[in-house]
Amino acid sequence: MITKTIQITEVTADELADTVADKLMLKIENYLKELSKKQNDEILTRQEVADYLRISLVTIHSWNKHGILNPIRMGNRIFYKKQDILDVLEQQKINKKR
Repeated sequence: MITKTIQITEVTADELADTVADKLMLKIENYLKELSKKQNDEILTRQEVADYLRISLVTIHSWNKHGILNPIRMGNRIFYKKQDILDVLEQQKINKKR
């Protein structure tokens, strides 16, 4: 562990506390973003996506055809990243607000 000495001059205790709090909040926000990305790196099958979105396999096929979903093909199997599904849902929510 490296130990450093820091000398602080002409700063009030409140200013120092605010500065530390701001830096800490940035670190926490970045950590939470990374944590949520890792949780959403999950790979789903077509059936799992259909169950998750409560739609039919025919709808999933149609969305693939129209470019709404981006399938990952491994041999003759099709998978989807959970984050991609969540991004599509978020985009649809944004489009409805307009």
